[in-house]
Amino acid sequence: MFWLLAILAYLLGSLSFAILLSRLTGNPDPRMSGSGNAGATNMLRLAGKKLAVLTLLGDLCKGLLPVLAAGLAGLSVQQQAWVGVYAVIGHLFPLYFRFRGGKGVATAAGMLLGLYPPAALLAIGAWLLTFYLTRTSSLAALIATPLTLPLLAWQEPGALLPMSALTALIVWRHRGNLRDLFAGRERHF
Repeated sequence: MFWLLAILAYLLGSLSFAILLSRLTGNPDPRMSGSGNAGATNMLRLAGKKLAVLTLLGDLCKGLLPVLAAGLAGLSVQQQAWVGVYAVIGHLFPLYFRFRGGKGVATAAGMLLGLYPPAALLAIGAWLLTFYLTRTSSLAALIATPLTLPLLAWQEPGALLPMSALTALIVWRHRGNLRDLFAGRERHF
């Protein structure tokens, strides 16, 4: 059951709402414009609030639904978390879009929402506060994601290893943003 759900999570994660919504509305491919990222933040820049919100909700659901399904199937917390990681990997490397996807932050938030809602609320709160103070989405993501690890270690230790691996992957996907942050070139809103 675990591997079936992991494969289905990857396939669901591979649905890029940013790309699909852009195609449906005649907007440019988000991987070719703006920041080059297929995610909600770039959709806000390229296509406006409505499509950005739809992208965000779609990406959240891609992380949430597989974790809920894994929980209903009776998988352990650690297995549920790994299923969620596969959904995020699908978002990062989508099968349907030549393995060029987004950075996984919203999908990871959905995964956390299904796995342990207090960690998701902590991450969302930290993201919102950091974004409000800095107007920098990448910095908000780089602060919010690792911040969940101590809470998970304390309350849901079975989820710590998968979430640590996911945090490392999200930080790695933001490596260009890190370079720009340190050089003072990162985009702000």
